[in-house]
Amino acid sequence: MSDIGDWFKSIPFITRYWFAGSIAVPLIGKLGLISPVNLVLWPEAFFHKFQIWRPFTSTLYFPVGPGTGFLYLVNLYFLYQYSTRLETGAFDGRPADYIFMLLFNWICIVITGLMMDMQLLMIPLIMSVLYVWAQLNRDMIVSFWFGTRFKACYLPWVILGFNYIIGGSIVNELIGNLVGHLYFFLMFKYPMDLGGRSFLSTPQILYQWFPNRRGGVSGFGVPPSRRPAPQDQAGGGGGGGGGGRHNWGQGFRLGDD
Repeated sequence: MSDIGDWFKSIPFITRYWFAGSIAVPLIGKLGLISPVNLVLWPEAFFHKFQIWRPFTSTLYFPVGPGTGFLYLVNLYFLYQYSTRLETGAFDGRPADYIFMLLFNWICIVITGLMMDMQLLMIPLIMSVLYVWAQLNRDMIVSFWFGTRFKACYLPWVILGFNYIIGGSIVNELIGNLVGHLYFFLMFKYPMDLGGRSFLSTPQILYQWFPNRRGGVSGFGVPPSRRPAPQDQAGGGGGGGGGGRHNWGQGFRLGDD
């Protein structure tokens, strides 16, 4: 048991609580301590009965059973792997920025879930995080089942097809990918590569609650104040032929420790 405890304590702070909640809430529903009916997202109960906990519990709850257990475990693995890699990689030392990403994705998914009458939001949020990781490491070659290898940017869509095979639906995965793309575009692609304004920024109150730690990735995810002018790009200031594009950082291979 000490090995399990040590492993659990080694999980990054934010991922640890998300991972634990994604185990505890389905277990509570499975044991009947709280009826699953009270854990899922129902627009009528949320709007008319003011059951404001439902957007939160529906993000952590998943109906585990003989027909859904494997899908649940696979997505729990994706949560652990890719949330850990983002929290200790691109967002290392910047917990406020990572929490803001989760909050932005979660709010978008909750709004979509209320509009589309979706009851379970666990998979969309996990897929949105996986999508952001895949885009930040888009040129990394990853390995999937049966030895297939491809660039990381295709991983969310491969998993979408994989989950369709084992789960029979792609709505949750598709919404997660689209929300992840929205965050990535507004936070990174549009202000950095296209020279547009920055539409997203982490609220200062999150920095007060979760201050940056030393040793993080300096400046990662901070949009430039302006796009380099053509004469700046053509000048003799070095740069190694980067062409003004942002280096999204080092990737990871599936299954790496």
